Amino acid sequence: MTDIAVSKSAKIFVAGHRGMVGSAILRRLKQGGYTNLLTRTHAELDLMNQQDVLAFMQQEKPQYVFMAAAKVGGIHANNTYRGEFIYNNLMIEANVIDSCYRAGVERAFFLGSSCIYPRDCPQPIREEYLLTGPLEHTNEPYAIAKIAGIKMCDAYNSQYGTRFVSLMPTNLYGPNDNYDLTTSHVLPALLRKTFEAMQSGADEVVVWGSGNPRREFMHVDDLADACVFMLEQNVEDQLYNVGSGSDVTIRELAELICRLLSFSGTLRFDSTKPDGTPRKLLDVSRLEKLGWKASISLEAGIANVTASFAHTPPWPE
Repeated sequence: MTDIAVSKSAKIFVAGHRGMVGSAILRRLKQGGYTNLLTRTHAELDLMNQQDVLAFMQQEKPQYVFMAAAKVGGIHANNTYRGEFIYNNLMIEANVIDSCYRAGVERAFFLGSSCIYPRDCPQPIREEYLLTGPLEHTNEPYAIAKIAGIKMCDAYNSQYGTRFVSLMPTNLYGPNDNYDLTTSHVLPALLRKTFEAMQSGADEVVVWGSGNPRREFMHVDDLADACVFMLEQNVEDQLYNVGSGSDVTIRELAELICRLLSFSGTLRFDSTKPDGTPRKLLDVSRLEKLGWKASISLEAGIANVTASFAHTPPWPE
């Protein structure tokens, strides 16, 4: 695989730049010397409005697009707001992908999620396992929406000759994460619960589920680095997993967070709450063969996050 020359002044649109993923991509592009970066807030551009998205893309004519805008959340949010998760994500991706084609975007990168893969598929999960078995029920609507985005990119590449690449990251954490306990993912939820327990003097932290499921986690800055790496590579227009290549149990994650925050209380696992998929570890060999590998360890990444909110946590007091 060879590098390609991408002008530092090329116009690059980052959809969803205020979210954890989009903001990380924006930071990494700036660090890489890219100067012509295009963003819009939801108030400025509703990505669910087909007419507005097309008009925006045809007027601005970005050369490259990162599709990081999405409605996201943890098990509770995915399972509770099932209609919103499938409708909002389908509308956003359909509008952006189609408008990229109609506006003549040179290359676009669709960001998805590892939940696209079957609940009980072999580990580590290879890209070829997509659509080989039933999905995890709790996040099925979101997963189906993301699968539709992948297949839409594939279909447009096939019919129209576009160059749309799908990147499927593992569980992410980092700056601008969601710490709302009703909608967040497991890692930020555990960070908040443990930090608040430590601050209040509580002697235990309650963890959803048995603690036995295994999960892979990656700092969002690693994902952003992979995105810019892919921008600068002459990659095939297909699906790529993006992950750290290693996993831990939820119990091990909770214990690591307790140690990093110096919380000396106990962990109580609430087995009445769902575990979700038993294990999700991505096979990242396809991306590693191109020359990219995650570099931020789980311990270093969590330590960086906890240091950033030790005195001013990123959630309402």
